[in-house]
Amino acid sequence: MHVAGGQCSRDPGADRLQEAVVIEKQHRINEQIRITPIRVIGADGGQLGIISTDEALGIAREAGLDLVEVAPNEKPPVCRIMDFGKFKYQQKKKHHKTHVHHAKIKEIRLRPKTGEHDIEFKVNQARGFLQHKDKVIVSVVFRGREMAHIDEGQRVMKNILEQLEAVAKVEGSPQQMGRRLVCTLAPK
Repeated sequence: MHVAGGQCSRDPGADRLQEAVVIEKQHRINEQIRITPIRVIGADGGQLGIISTDEALGIAREAGLDLVEVAPNEKPPVCRIMDFGKFKYQQKKKHHKTHVHHAKIKEIRLRPKTGEHDIEFKVNQARGFLQHKDKVIVSVVFRGREMAHIDEGQRVMKNILEQLEAVAKVEGSPQQMGRRLVCTLAPK
């Protein structure tokens, strides 16, 4: 960890290195296995029986693979003949699959007199949020005398909903909440 200005920042390279060290510490491989005899499982998944560690290492080298201790607490310990690099890769991949995206609620705010180009820009922003599986709240904010022209704000809202109907579903029809016209969109 690096501390700068009172805040902690993590180095992603250090995290990956730490994961690799944890995987390697969990499993002893080849010459690190000192206990003999051991129960050996072949590369094809079949039992080779209880044999000496040296004999198992010889079989693994002959196949061009590694001897990996998979159950060190058993009597005798269980070892498997496998490609350890491939095994580490699959473990790391499995570890990273657990990441889950938590949907956030994003908001885009407009005014009744917002120009067409600005509306297009906001629609593209909303489209990006929806494609990233986030919900979007579209707000048309009225100020001062604009409250007399709510129909103009409804036109803007209708325009936005039409442009986003391919990537979003409307959770509730647009509602007037004080000085705002609000509508919530969810990704399809």
